[in-house]
Amino acid sequence: MSIKLRDLIRSVRSCKTAAEERSVISRESAMIRTAIREEADQFRHRNVAKLLFMHMLGYPTHFGQLECLKLIASPHFPEKRIGYLGLMLLLSEEADVLMLATNSLKNDLNHSNQFIVGLALCTIGNLATPDMSRDLATEVDKHLRSGSPYIRKKAALAMSRCLTKCPDMVEDFVERIVSLLKDRSHGVLITAVQLMSCVCTIDPEIGKSSFIRLVPSLVRLLRNLLSMGYSPEHDVSGISDPFLQVHLLRLMTVLGEGNEEASEQMNDILAQVATNTETAKNAGNAILYECVQCIMTVESEEGLRVLAINILGRFLLNRDNNIRYVALNTLGKVVLQDSAAVQRHRNTIVDCLKDPDVSIRTRALDLIFKLVNPDNVEGLTAELLNYLIVCQAESKPEICTRTLEVVDKYSPNEKWRVDTLITLLTIAGKDCDDRVLSASSTYIASSSDGVKAYAVHKLVKAMRDDDGTQEGLLIVAIWCIGEFGDMLLQTYTSDNGVSYQALEALSVISEVEGVIKQVTCTDAIRQRALTCFAKLTERFTHCDAGVIQKLRVLVKKFTVSINLELQIRACEYSNLISEGGSGKGSLARMPVVDPKVAGKKSLRGSMSSGGMDIGAIANSTVPVGAAPAQQVSGDLLDLLDLGGPPAPAAAPAAIQTTTTQAAPPTQTTDADLLSDIFAAPMPSAQPNVPAAMPPAAAPPAAGGDLLGDMFGGTPAPLAPVAQAPAPVVMPPAAPVVDMFAPQPAAPISSPGGTPAPVANPTFTAFSKENLTIEFETKKEDLSSQSCEVVATFKNSGSADMTGMNFQVAVPKYITMEMLPPSGTTVPGSGAGTLSQVVKVSNTQMGTKKLMMKLKISYTCAGAKVEEMATASGFPVGY
Repeated sequence: MSIKLRDLIRSVRSCKTAAEERSVISRESAMIRTAIREEADQFRHRNVAKLLFMHMLGYPTHFGQLECLKLIASPHFPEKRIGYLGLMLLLSEEADVLMLATNSLKNDLNHSNQFIVGLALCTIGNLATPDMSRDLATEVDKHLRSGSPYIRKKAALAMSRCLTKCPDMVEDFVERIVSLLKDRSHGVLITAVQLMSCVCTIDPEIGKSSFIRLVPSLVRLLRNLLSMGYSPEHDVSGISDPFLQVHLLRLMTVLGEGNEEASEQMNDILAQVATNTETAKNAGNAILYECVQCIMTVESEEGLRVLAINILGRFLLNRDNNIRYVALNTLGKVVLQDSAAVQRHRNTIVDCLKDPDVSIRTRALDLIFKLVNPDNVEGLTAELLNYLIVCQAESKPEICTRTLEVVDKYSPNEKWRVDTLITLLTIAGKDCDDRVLSASSTYIASSSDGVKAYAVHKLVKAMRDDDGTQEGLLIVAIWCIGEFGDMLLQTYTSDNGVSYQALEALSVISEVEGVIKQVTCTDAIRQRALTCFAKLTERFTHCDAGVIQKLRVLVKKFTVSINLELQIRACEYSNLISEGGSGKGSLARMPVVDPKVAGKKSLRGSMSSGGMDIGAIANSTVPVGAAPAQQVSGDLLDLLDLGGPPAPAAAPAAIQTTTTQAAPPTQTTDADLLSDIFAAPMPSAQPNVPAAMPPAAAPPAAGGDLLGDMFGGTPAPLAPVAQAPAPVVMPPAAPVVDMFAPQPAAPISSPGGTPAPVANPTFTAFSKENLTIEFETKKEDLSSQSCEVVATFKNSGSADMTGMNFQVAVPKYITMEMLPPSGTTVPGSGAGTLSQVVKVSNTQMGTKKLMMKLKISYTCAGAKVEEMATASGFPVGY
């Protein structure tokens, strides 16, 4: 026989190791299983109690689920109580065994003992499934009218569960819920208000329309609670039933949102709650918090909103960190509704940055960023920079980025903006990301000459004072010295009396040289220093020849660097700055970049993720002898252009187009593009071509016969195919003979003879609606299977084509790699072009020809355009 529960608890507590505890639990679990098999009824409740204890410790107890069902069917209350407790803890609503308990629950709901009824209602409120809710909702509704407040409040909670699981029943029981609000028991009132809030959440339309008329009753009930004298039964820390007050305020928040009439009825009572609630205890603070939420949600008066924000300001002065956290979090949500009222508490919010609790500092920091405006940007930015000194290292990158956003949006003038960014780099240059460094350089370059001179002088001083750890500061400083180093040779004096003495050219060079000699110097700094030395040869042209010679020596030192990139750039710069070199124009100052335009381009580039989408490779084959390039205005699956005779070998660089009048296009998806392409094999012989006719001279096959061979059906005949114009043959280059290269099967002479393949042949792959796509094929070795196809997009229309999306699909014997495009916009009126490189490799070159399916989509004049085409006019040998 198994031991008692108290003995099991004592045995577990006496275990000194986890293994010993597992041994005790395993031994007891085995004894419980034996008792279950032997149907030991007298020990069933004890065994389930021990299983509950094991469940609390985290051990498996699924084998005792049926024992719980047997206990709740017992006629004795102690066994029922253990059974229902085990049912709620050991089972979840997904358990299949739970459906067996429906009948027992129904029987217990009709029991004469109210405590047994309460157990059943409590179980329904915790475990009811949709099926159980439908079966037992009527029984639960009957108990809403029970004479016992104990039963009514439990029935209200059980009904909340039933309506949540079966929202379609809300309309049937909504009127019954309204009657509960007249109950005199506070317990029933709390559950009734919770049930009404649940209904408003499940079905806001039915809930608000049914309960909006109850707002005066809710207001009256809340006023009675405020004016109620001392009641030992309901008093909590000197406040009358704070739980009911909180639930009433939450329901009023839901009902008053977006309803001016209901909100007006609430204004007086909300003001009374906000002014008369005692805040010495947490109960009062909880009521005030819900009152503030209600005021800021409903259509309340402006004065009431100011009062609510002042309450949150008082919360910030509380010594309890939980209350301060709640206040900061709530202020962050309401700052957009009434920024002026929140600004009054700005000093208190800034003081929270000094709190030792990191969660308080984080919430205060988020709120400060929301409070920044053109009037207070200087003061709040100074506080942010001060906080940046003491904050944790992992938070610095985010603070730097957000400070940049504030400076970019609200800076009062150029000088303040540049000064702030330099200070930011001085404090946290090693933690800034590339966006901060890029923006700092861009803002300095785009500012006036006076600000540039001030910035470069200040950066040199900051670089001199730095110990070499602030990498971002050094990168920006060295870049600015290279761009505006000539300004360092002049004295600078600002309007407010700040002055910097002029520096010698050799002194400027020594400052940069000292940075790269430090042990902490990184390759990123050396790269900027190398460029700086090269550019200073252009900036210091009027200086002594020894200065230029020293710069050349410094650049030459990098030619033996272990970093390959530095070696290459040093060799290039040495050629540029050598005597007689052509580096004068190359080393001029970089053109000014508009920061806003650069930011938009950066955002666009990050969103496009490399521009055009890369097409997939279709798992199918294509027959030998593909036709020249044809533009098909129809469905992507229309393969008429792939079934023609072999292409002539005479004009690999010719531009050949054929227009096919096809049937109306069908709906095509991206799945068709990547899966069904080249899915049907082509017939080996054309039915309408005479046997004696050479392949090159064979007329195109009838559309109906070809489609019948491809797809097994015979669709309506297509319009006749227009003859292609005579190929335009470009002058041949010097003949190239490769005895090892695969030769075409049957080369046919062109009208002008048999020219050699032309280098980089070009043909039009697509032309429609002002958009022309030309393919230029590049191959270093004619015998190689690999080549590059450069797609050039041209726009002859007046409107730009934006969001260009280019997809390519190829047969399985071709491997493909698409490189990122040069952009995603094709300018109108031929103002520019867009290009994309596609690397392909034809593994069956000489047997099968290169071909592609194209899908083009773009936006032009606000309209979305999608086109599909076939490109099979690649020259012989590709």
